[in-house]
Amino acid sequence: MTQSAPDTTAVEMLDANHQLTASDRCDSCGAQAYIRVAIGSSELLFCAHHGKKYQEKLATIASNWHDESDRLLQGNRS
Repeated sequence: MTQSAPDTTAVEMLDANHQLTASDRCDSCGAQAYIRVAIGSSELLFCAHHGKKYQEKLATIASNWHDESDRLLQGNRS
């Protein structure tokens, strides 16, 4: 007898501690993603530019907004 894993959604799979990497790409332009958005059972990735551009519209329907765009400024700090 086989056991099946419980159904999980993208929202449940989002790990706030998981850092986006260079292999995570923006769904709009292909640049490195710094923002991950969960909407229903789907996940969208955005670069900082497109994340900010769509934030106002998506904020009303997003169940999770994970923003790592502050990492862009870390190399510029003295």
